[in-house]
Amino acid sequence: MDTGGNSLPSGADGKKRKVFYYYDPEVGNYYYGQCHPMKPHRMRMTHALLAHYGLLQHMNVLKPHPAREKDLCRFHADDYVKFLKTVTPDTQQDNMMQLRRFNVGEDCPVFDGLYSFCQIYTGGSIGGAVKLNHGQCDIAINWAGGLHHAKKCEASGFCYVNDIVLAILELLKVHERVLYVDIDIHHGDGVEEAFYVTDRVMTVSFHKFGDYFPGTGDIRDIGFRKGKYYAVNVPLNDGIDDESYQSLFKPIISKVMEVFRPGAVVLQCGADSLSGDRLGCFNLSVKGHAECVRFMRSFDVPLLLLGGGGYTIRNVARCWCYETGVALATEIDNKLPLHEYIEYFGPDYTLHVAPCNMENKNSHDFLDKVRVKVLNNLSKLQHAPSVQFQERPPDTELPEVHI
Repeated sequence: MDTGGNSLPSGADGKKRKVFYYYDPEVGNYYYGQCHPMKPHRMRMTHALLAHYGLLQHMNVLKPHPAREKDLCRFHADDYVKFLKTVTPDTQQDNMMQLRRFNVGEDCPVFDGLYSFCQIYTGGSIGGAVKLNHGQCDIAINWAGGLHHAKKCEASGFCYVNDIVLAILELLKVHERVLYVDIDIHHGDGVEEAFYVTDRVMTVSFHKFGDYFPGTGDIRDIGFRKGKYYAVNVPLNDGIDDESYQSLFKPIISKVMEVFRPGAVVLQCGADSLSGDRLGCFNLSVKGHAECVRFMRSFDVPLLLLGGGGYTIRNVARCWCYETGVALATEIDNKLPLHEYIEYFGPDYTLHVAPCNMENKNSHDFLDKVRVKVLNNLSKLQHAPSVQFQERPPDTELPEVHI
């Protein structure tokens, strides 16, 4: 059955959503290295689950057009992009000064096809933004995107090109205000930094804080100049569970939507905030993580869903598959369908896995203080800023292929 990209009716609001989903079959072939925790193969595993659950037939499935050098340079420095384009594993030893300058090395290694990988994951995010701008869909999904640590002139935290910043810049061509929400366990520092002094983009990051990469995201970091109070940081401790997380997420996001009134929302769904992540220390279930997607969807504002971190790759695939179902308002069975990667999901072969019994170091008192502080900062925003629009810049033209 082909529903032409329309999702099934939502139980919460009863309205169908048109969903576009970006996927390049090549993306899973890129390889950071043997001991590196970032595994692009997780996108292939996610896609296989979506195919075997029958979710692809409810979406428009598009192969992204690779982002071009000039697209990347809308945010990144020209010399940094040129370096990414030309460096190879064979030539990196001749470029030690540039490797150091651009922070390319251990965490962000040079690997075969690095630049093509960046073009693919960024092309999906920019392409999704263009579709949302044209009103061609309500929700665009690019699980290969969400690489939130990359800076203007340097790689950081497994991220080379900041596809999120580039997608937001595209959305700003049409929308006066864009909201960015980040539920990765790591602070969304690259995106916050890019928009720290503007009132047209509000960044909201829920993250582990205190002796943890990247070390930024203090609750007192609120933006600067015109951007004051438009950066929102929600610092959390180890072991946070679904109930504690939602006790902050829902009231904070409700207030943000009320005072900021964004024309579009970008939600970075980093799955390293799940229980049992190889690098993470939170205790969220897949359903608890996906509740953030469900809640954002309920506001019926154009929504770009992106991936991000996530290093226990069987759980990443579970999470993003389930969250695609949430975007489509389609409940899917807990028993995983037989598919080519089923052996990754033993011994239970289920979509949902129980959180562990780790200690929740976020006391009620701590959560109350964080919530009050953040809501108090948001109350200082009297109304959404209005923008005097000049002549609209042309759309980025990235012709996709329907799969």
